[in-house]
Amino acid sequence: MRSGGGNRYFVNLLRCCREERSKLSGKVIHGFIVRTGLNTDTYISNRLLDLYIECGDGDYARKVFYGMSLRDVYSWNAFLTFRCKVGDLEEVCEVFDGMPERDVVSWNNLISVLVRKGLDEEALAVYERMVSDGFLPSRFTLASVLSACSKVRDGVFGMKCHGAAVKTGLDKNMFVGNALLSMYAKCGLMMDYGVRVFEFLVETNAVSFTVVISGLARENKVLEAFEMFRSMCQKGIQVDSVCLSNILSISTPREGCDSPSEIFCNVLGTQVHSLALRLGFVGDLHLNNSLLEIYAKNKDMHGAELVFAEMPDVNVVSWNIMIAGFGQEYQSDKSIEYLKRMRDSGVEPNEVTYICVLGACFRSGDVEASKRIFSSIPHPSVRAWNAMLSGYSNYEHYQEAINNFRQMQFQNLKPDRTTLSVILSSCARLRFLEGGKQIHGIAIRTKISKNSHIVSGLIAVYSECEKIEISESVFDDCNTELDIACWNSMISGLSRNTLDTKALMLFKRMQQTGVLFPNETSYAIVLGSCSRLCSLVNGRQFHGHVVKSGYVSDSFVEAALTDMYCKCGEIDSARLFFDTVTRKNTVIWNEMIHGYAHNGRGDEAVDLYREMISAGKKPDGITFVSVLTACSHSGLVDTGLEILSSMQRDHKVEPELDHYICTVDCLGRAGRLEDAETLAEATPYKSSPVLWEILLSSCRVHGDVRLARRVAEKLMRLDPQNSAAYVLLSNTYSSVRQWDAAAALQGLINKNRVHKTPGHSWITYDNALD
Repeated sequence: MRSGGGNRYFVNLLRCCREERSKLSGKVIHGFIVRTGLNTDTYISNRLLDLYIECGDGDYARKVFYGMSLRDVYSWNAFLTFRCKVGDLEEVCEVFDGMPERDVVSWNNLISVLVRKGLDEEALAVYERMVSDGFLPSRFTLASVLSACSKVRDGVFGMKCHGAAVKTGLDKNMFVGNALLSMYAKCGLMMDYGVRVFEFLVETNAVSFTVVISGLARENKVLEAFEMFRSMCQKGIQVDSVCLSNILSISTPREGCDSPSEIFCNVLGTQVHSLALRLGFVGDLHLNNSLLEIYAKNKDMHGAELVFAEMPDVNVVSWNIMIAGFGQEYQSDKSIEYLKRMRDSGVEPNEVTYICVLGACFRSGDVEASKRIFSSIPHPSVRAWNAMLSGYSNYEHYQEAINNFRQMQFQNLKPDRTTLSVILSSCARLRFLEGGKQIHGIAIRTKISKNSHIVSGLIAVYSECEKIEISESVFDDCNTELDIACWNSMISGLSRNTLDTKALMLFKRMQQTGVLFPNETSYAIVLGSCSRLCSLVNGRQFHGHVVKSGYVSDSFVEAALTDMYCKCGEIDSARLFFDTVTRKNTVIWNEMIHGYAHNGRGDEAVDLYREMISAGKKPDGITFVSVLTACSHSGLVDTGLEILSSMQRDHKVEPELDHYICTVDCLGRAGRLEDAETLAEATPYKSSPVLWEILLSSCRVHGDVRLARRVAEKLMRLDPQNSAAYVLLSNTYSSVRQWDAAAALQGLINKNRVHKTPGHSWITYDNALD
């Protein structure tokens, strides 16, 4: 039985058992082999090993392997491969380290199991060891390593693998080529390198095209992605549902995309939908969900409802897309309706569902509905609480956000960075210093006080509460870990606290770091500081930086530049810039009208206001304050009265105190004091001291002592400690040389202990910062 023929006999029997997965028969033969001493034969032992591995019997495979008197490369690799499939990483490493010699298969096994276990960086390190030991990678090696590069987004390492593929001629292999495409797509390098890989592939398949399309879409190269899809169809490559899902995912207009318009994307999405129907993918759940998403994101909820109604099968993702879509369209009632239908159909809402409904309610302004939805969540997680708190904060219910945060703490839930950031924002808005300090303490205890979102929020709280020194301390403590949001928050804090010179200096310090680059928010803030400092030199410099950095078309920057030139007296420069803006919003129209008003060019302000109306723009309250101010400063009384009366009549804007102040001032400057008094008495704000101060000031200018006395008495009744009534009346007496009356009034001021607030002034030396 020890002859070569006998060995072949047992080998054939073991192969039959392996093919039939007959472990019991194999064990019988195994026992006979042991009794006859044939287990010392490496070849037969390897066949036994194959049998137990095929049958998935790890214990017997281990006994055979460790019981072998002599193992060859096949023995080591067979057992290593088996342990890799099982996923026993510890034993895999032991077997690998114990191998007397290794081949490419050995290295591939170790790299593969590391990648499957998510130890991608370790897999890349093993690959480097393999190459340094002189082994050339196979297509399986490169596939695993490129997969690891994709997961850790290491494009540089991926390029090294690409070089190895070129050297070994594997770059033309479709298997390796697709892995390269996937790596470049995940690393955001599809346009730079991936497309060239695709062009040099000898053979391509649906996977190749799908990966390229997905990669181009991820880099917002929408037109290129659609062109690739068209090429795929022209070449007769079979389109599957995954590919169509990828195409649908990019059929939405997104910021930064090269797609020309929302209409363009809607048409493309509809075309892809038609193709999906023609190819018979109507029953594919994933594809149908992609269709729902495309219609929802393109704000076509009617189309989404039609698709939803035709879907043979829906899941929680389908319902969530519909609920979120209606929420984006401010239809909270429809979102709530779909939530009810979802429950009635037996599909249990998940956390995302509730968050979508909460967002819909807040977006529609239905705070009470959001409260009811939140209270219906069985056990709200931190993420659900964050959605509720964010809703309150984003829609200016700051006190509610803080109150709910306290309730969250009573539930013994640990707040995360998002929670604390939201509450810090609410504290800043309310100028709630004590609350900000408490959150600061929580952040320190939970060791997230150096997080950029937390730092930015803390700076905002202390700045709003006029504790700018603490803001600077928080900022300086984290100087090496700050992102652009923190810098912007600190610069804004200085600006809000009238430390505009320091704000500009900090901005220049940020530029000097060479690490961070200002964004549109940065420029809008510093241009505001230039406006307040009337620093035209710095303003022009920043204008140049804005143009170079490409932020000149940002709406906030456009408004800030217009305001800066106006405040610096460069009204013509402001108008030149204003005329270059292609998409003017209400804010920039207001800034330009306001600039004309404060530079004494009322006629041009009114003309621009009328041009704004002709352009179809809807004026707001600020627009009317600006144009009425222009009428006041330029003596355009009848125009001002006409604009005031047109507010409610033509534009549905209710006049407020500031509008009446401007009109009373306009009448007063023109000497129409009785008309000004009549208007002040007729307003809903006749109890406001400011209205009467304006009129009293006009009485002084025109020397109307009788009316001045009457208005001053009214002011004194409204606010006895307000020095303005006494000072303005005294100045009126002085202007008509009634010295005795002025002296008597001074005695009354002393008797009533009324204190005048001292004035102050400032100058800018050489129109620039030192």
